[in-house]
Amino acid sequence: MTTNLAAFNTGNYYAGPKWKVLLWYFCNYYIFNSAFPWPYSLKGRLLKLFGARIGKGFVIKTKVRIKYPWLLTVGDHCWIGESVWIDNLAPVTLGNHVCLSQGALLLTGNHDYKRADFPYRLGPINIDNGAWIGAMAVVCAGVTCGSHAVLTVNSVASKDLQPWLIYSGNPAMAVRKREINAHTVTLLNTAAI
Repeated sequence: MTTNLAAFNTGNYYAGPKWKVLLWYFCNYYIFNSAFPWPYSLKGRLLKLFGARIGKGFVIKTKVRIKYPWLLTVGDHCWIGESVWIDNLAPVTLGNHVCLSQGALLLTGNHDYKRADFPYRLGPINIDNGAWIGAMAVVCAGVTCGSHAVLTVNSVASKDLQPWLIYSGNPAMAVRKREINAHTVTLLNTAAI
């Protein structure tokens, strides 16, 4: 048996109404994936208009690609850096205070390489409170990044990341515990008052 890409079909996968997908395509291309620095508030309102759930304090930089905003939930005070790609064929959920650094890729789908017709194999991604996905890092389908976990630059998470650990490599492996300086947290909390 060999791979037969001519036999591929999306099966029962449904992205949404064609008009909505097409309208989002243009909005995504001209506003979100643009190098022009559109205001964060405008981008947040547009995402909400298309069905995303967006918390307060949302920061989203230029050249960001989001497949389907109606499958996106973003908590409070999240940062999405330049050239992030959220390829969400399945739901993506970001907790509060999550940082996606430049060029990070959240990849909710791939293909079943064991089948000749190469069908979709999808899974949601959950990134819990305080987690940080480093620049050019990849989070694969079905992965949960635990609270305050860190995925370092250019690493690939193909399995769940446990809370409060720093992961590095491909595949990502835990390298040490994450510790946050109490003095820094105190300064941040004082500045918010």
